[in-house]
This record gives sequence, structure tokens and C-alpha cells, in this order.
Amino acid sequence: MSPAPSLARHFAVEAHNNAWANHRLLNACGELTQEEFAAKRTSFFPSIKATLNHILVVDLYYIEVVEKSLAGVATGDARRHFAVEEPYDTCADISREQRACDRRLIALCESLDDARMGVAVLLPRREGVVRDTMQRILAHLFQHQIHHRGQVHAMLAGTRVKPPQLDDFYCANDAPMRAPDFKALGFTEEAIWR
Repeated sequence: MSPAPSLARHFAVEAHNNAWANHRLLNACGELTQEEFAAKRTSFFPSIKATLNHILVVDLYYIEVVEKSLAGVATGDARRHFAVEEPYDTCADISREQRACDRRLIALCESLDDARMGVAVLLPRREGVVRDTMQRILAHLFQHQIHHRGQVHAMLAGTRVKPPQLDDFYCANDAPMRAPDFKALGFTEEAIWR
């Protein structure tokens, strides 16, 4: 039996899964017309467009905060990411930006080892800077993504576009199913699972 992976490695695997799920969901949303994409729907946010913008904006905020915390520099005005509620109008724009953001998150998580998991994360909040742990912030970020992707998935079910399978994770026997997506993303099983 192989040794248990480190906590840091676990988050790197989660970052790859996150990018894969975003890839699948955004490809499906890309089949919608602009009108369907922006149409009012029932969910926490009022449209697929609004929800995908929210996922991206929150990702940008947390990734910047974590990157700066790891570099030991002041966070600055990371809250600027929330200045515009829906900064991107089309699914193509959101897809491009989310893919770049996902690559940043993968690189960030790949840079971690268990010692760096102890770095304090300094979060700018309305009430001031709040100190938290790397483990909690990354767990929160991934849960946030899962939560809102589920909402988009449910809204997509009310359109003509079939929602993609998102609940398969990385079981070894599922590798052939994810092979086309992994090829498009430039991922390999070996690089993720080492």
C-alpha cells in the first residue's frame, strides 16, 4: 500500500478536479445563446451568467489573497474584485478568464508543501484584515466552487442543453471517461496522481 498523500498534495489534486469540473460546465454553458445564458432563472443568483461571474470573482479574490500571503506581501485592495458584480458579459469571456484563474489555482496548490500549509492567510474584509489558515481558505474556496457549480448545473437543467456529469471524481476506473477533457486541459493522470 502506498503512503498517504500529504495535505498539500490533496489540495493540488482538488485544484485539478476543480478545473476539470469548470471545463465541463463551461463547455455546456457555451452551447447556450446569449439570451439563454443571461435569462432570469430561479437560484441564489438570478442567472447562469450572474452565478458564473460570482464564482470567478470570488476565485480571483481568494487566489490573490493566498498568493500574496505566501509571498509575504501586503494584500492591498483585493476587495476591488467585487467592485463590478458581473464583470464579464459572455460565456466565452467567463470561460477564458475562469480557465486562466484555474491555472493560477493549480500552480498555487502545486507550489505548496505541508510546511507552507502553515502560512497565515490575511484576508481583507469590510471590518479589516482577518487572519486565517491556508487549509481553511483552500477548503472554503473549493466548497464555494462546488456549491455554485451545482446551482449552475440545476439552472442548466431547465434549458435545452443537457447538464454535464460533474459528480464523478477521480476513481481509477473512470479514467477513460475523463480522457478527452484531460487532453483538452493538458492534464495527465500521472501528473495529478504522481
